[in-house]
Amino acid sequence: MAANPNGHGHNYVVEVTVEGEADPLTGMVFDLRELKQVLHEEVIEPMDHRFLNREVPPFDRITPTTENVAIEIWKRLKPRIDGPKIRLFNVRLYETADLYVDYGGGA
Repeated sequence: MAANPNGHGHNYVVEVTVEGEADPLTGMVFDLRELKQVLHEEVIEPMDHRFLNREVPPFDRITPTTENVAIEIWKRLKPRIDGPKIRLFNVRLYETADLYVDYGGGA
């Protein structure tokens, strides 16, 4: 057995899709600079280069599968994005270039 006792790491790529009414002046549904800031604060800063199992709740209690990480990203982003004219539509999390999960808030 060649399993690493400290686990193994991934370099995830996350894509976030929002939907809503475009602003008539900017043509944007959501300001991309603001979205980048939200992603940095809610996902990158707390999760990047961390041992998820030990350093990032809730993964001290649940296994950080790609599916569970995508759901957690959704939970962190939704309150910061959803508003009267916009909503978080999908979180796509790539574990590798050809392996990813989509989460759209379903049960």
